[in-house]
Amino acid sequence: MRAWPNPLAPIGRVVLEFLAATGRVALFTAESVLAAVRPPYFLRLAVRQFLEIGYYSLPIVGLTAIFTGMVLALQSYTGFSRFAAESAIPSVLVVSLTRELGPVLTALMVAGRVSASIAAETGTMRVTEQLDALVTLSANPLQYLVAPRLLAGVLALPPLVLIADVIGTMGGFLISVGKLGFEPGIFLNRCLESLQTLDVVSGLVKAAVFGFLIVLMGSYHGFHSEGGARGVGRATTNAVMSASALILVANYLITEAFFSR
Repeated sequence: MRAWPNPLAPIGRVVLEFLAATGRVALFTAESVLAAVRPPYFLRLAVRQFLEIGYYSLPIVGLTAIFTGMVLALQSYTGFSRFAAESAIPSVLVVSLTRELGPVLTALMVAGRVSASIAAETGTMRVTEQLDALVTLSANPLQYLVAPRLLAGVLALPPLVLIADVIGTMGGFLISVGKLGFEPGIFLNRCLESLQTLDVVSGLVKAAVFGFLIVLMGSYHGFHSEGGARGVGRATTNAVMSASALILVANYLITEAFFSR
């Protein structure tokens, strides 16, 4: 008797592959966190990675933030002027930057730079068997390579987001005062009056979580790369894509936790 193909088989195959990949990521996450909290601690490597992730990302983060603030001020003015609500521009600018745009855009810029770098470096070590050499030398690759980066990512993103918030607000300030006719003192006072502690805290919490995800995805895809140079390139692409997607998902979940009523 002829067996007919099951139309649901491709869907089931995709679901099973997704669940298997989720399980691998969960196990890798648990092992990495355990490696980060257990001695030995490679603090010198963590400081080096802090500079690599935080300090060397300042130019692209600053450039993104200042033009985001400028565009946000212009677009807010275009919309609010229809309802004679131009005075709300400082409030919308500072709240939008501290709650959402500052953390998310900073994380996406850093993900494109750092996740790709980590995946490429770790993937090259995988295909050239340098990770196996570390195991032979009784060194845990997770403690030596992943744990310092995780610590650096969690600590480096919050200061970057704070800097992005300040630069983005200054960009909106320059456009509002120089082009839209706002009084400097009134604009700054409106910003300070609208800003609440919860806005800043939520942005910093998001930044720490995003930093963790950026490093985790870069390390995971680098550790599981295979197939030579093509596999390293594929791991680099997957690291940036997965980090960016997880940043957006985590952003919604954290926003829901902080601001849902």
